[in-house]
Amino acid sequence: MDYLSTRDSSLRLSSMEIIKQGISSEGGLFVPEYIPKLKNNDIDDMRKMDYRQRAYKVLSLFLTDYSQDDLKNIISAAYREDNFDCPEIAPVASLDKNLFVQELWHGPTYAFKDMALQILPHLMTTAAYRTGDDKEIVILVATSGDTGKAALEGFKDVDGTQVIVFYPDGGVSNIQKLQMVTQEGKNVHVVAIEGNFDDTQTAVKTIFTDREFNKSLEKHGKSFSSANSINWGRLVPQIVYYVSAYIDLIDSKALEAGEEFNVVVPTGNFGNILAAYYAKNMGIPIGKLICASNRNNVLSDFIKSGVYNIKREFYKTISPSMDILISSNLERLLFELCDRREEQIKKWMKELKETGQYQLDDQSLKKLQSHLWGGYANEEQTLTAIEDTYNRYNYVIDPHTAVGKWVYDAYKKETGDSRKTLLASTASPFKFHEDVLRAILEPESLREKDEYQGLEMLESISGMEIPSGLKNLRNKPIVHKTVVSKERIGHAVKNILRLDGGRHEDSHSTV
Repeated sequence: MDYLSTRDSSLRLSSMEIIKQGISSEGGLFVPEYIPKLKNNDIDDMRKMDYRQRAYKVLSLFLTDYSQDDLKNIISAAYREDNFDCPEIAPVASLDKNLFVQELWHGPTYAFKDMALQILPHLMTTAAYRTGDDKEIVILVATSGDTGKAALEGFKDVDGTQVIVFYPDGGVSNIQKLQMVTQEGKNVHVVAIEGNFDDTQTAVKTIFTDREFNKSLEKHGKSFSSANSINWGRLVPQIVYYVSAYIDLIDSKALEAGEEFNVVVPTGNFGNILAAYYAKNMGIPIGKLICASNRNNVLSDFIKSGVYNIKREFYKTISPSMDILISSNLERLLFELCDRREEQIKKWMKELKETGQYQLDDQSLKKLQSHLWGGYANEEQTLTAIEDTYNRYNYVIDPHTAVGKWVYDAYKKETGDSRKTLLASTASPFKFHEDVLRAILEPESLREKDEYQGLEMLESISGMEIPSGLKNLRNKPIVHKTVVSKERIGHAVKNILRLDGGRHEDSHSTV
């Protein structure tokens, strides 16, 4: 299978090439030339398989230039037992007869990003080796919280790579920040940005497409790639867990084979729900894709109106990984909605850059709404969803999953659709324990409790163990202290990589 760019459909590259590259040189995102289909016998076969075997079945349909042995070795290395704290990898829990939660946070950083970022380094390094590419791969990451730590953990000490993570200063939770700034590894770098996530993501994408910057990089024997979901190698492993969830629901007799079910995904950058869209187009009987936004509700407004408008106030919320106004992965869906017309994509993206908005034509909007329904939850509603889920089901969810739960309830009330539903749970509640406890407990019980006492309180309430990586944070030194303005991200990259005579800044410095 070849891949083409959303902004240049004449381009044809292999999966190895596009995973190494990350983003197309003209700024487009890579998509498969077609979406492979799963037949009924494929589903039947996968019912006898564990998660790793299901992953091989799905990924082998998309990554056709990887050998069988390479792909099996990559999957085994990514989803090994000591990396995930449950054998199912992505287990499905039942809240009631109609609502099921897929827990995507059992990996080493306790967020759904591990599902892809444990496998991406192996996909990249294997691609480099098999294609005879000896350049050092420089991974640039813009994170709104979870991707950064997952990328750092996935790429740490991987030979032939450097990983540079940028996060918005003050725009992630305390636990998320601590996870990143205490990260060890000979090839990892973490930089705080004075700005929000959209500032960070835009600056990183600009570097990717800066020809002079890339020439300088090549001169030094290096090349850029991305660990954000703009990289197809990040997105394609996410398709696997929706396929696996459907099979688990059949096996538990929650669903009949072929029975339609809805999927609710809390999302900001649109990658996680886009993976569900691809699973649907592969033949998984997903009915409605319910897109859940927080107060930064650009996506839910877009789904309802067809107008994508980023000219609005940006909010820092208690679900920070969704604090995004420019949803990069939406471009891949738009490409499908407009029948893969690259000129239309370029027109919309040009309008977004120049005016801050674009509007779908009627036909594309109709297609969009046939697949998706959008809603959002404000801060109070998010906390209410955490409290209600705990009281009703004795089940603890984090603020991102709570956004999804609130929107799911709103969808049912507005549409009357009572189909069985899968809710993607994107992070461990321990990563956001302060807000989870605030939702569940009285304020008096939280007074004068520090970060780690809060973790212990949640452990007692939930009956779940504090994840070891969070329990040990208090003993880890802070090793990354660099802060830069959004205008100086390129300068920071040059310093870290020592390009053009640049010196590597001390980790305690402010650039």
